[in-house]
Amino acid sequence: MEGFWENIIVVTAARYSVVILCTLVFLAIFELLTSYKNWEEIKKGNFAVAMATGGKIFGIATIFRYSIEHNDTLLQSIGWGVFGYILLLVGYLIFEFLTPFMKIDEEIGKGNNAVGFISMMISAGLAFVIGASIG
Repeated sequence: MEGFWENIIVVTAARYSVVILCTLVFLAIFELLTSYKNWEEIKKGNFAVAMATGGKIFGIATIFRYSIEHNDTLLQSIGWGVFGYILLLVGYLIFEFLTPFMKIDEEIGKGNNAVGFISMMISAGLAFVIGASIG
């Protein structure tokens, strides 16, 4: 008989719980970097913020998907997931830096759907690149 911590149901529940917790923490960090309040704007119907936030959620989940796939232990998965998140965060900051002709954060906050969409795609695209690199 398998040990408790080796049971696939227990391992799945543990990884799921950790990813949910990390996602909440990582989204809170992203919210500290933006000039708007994500959930307030989404509640008001700001689709640009919803796309940008959705892209971040997808990005975090994708990074953890690869992290779980390529690592045997929960601790390794968390470590690589956190590292991947840091890279995603750096990508977001580089996106803001490389567009000096407009303030990405302000445009998303104002409801600019085009900028929200590009932000979502950058998060999704970077997540695949980061995930493919996770060891």
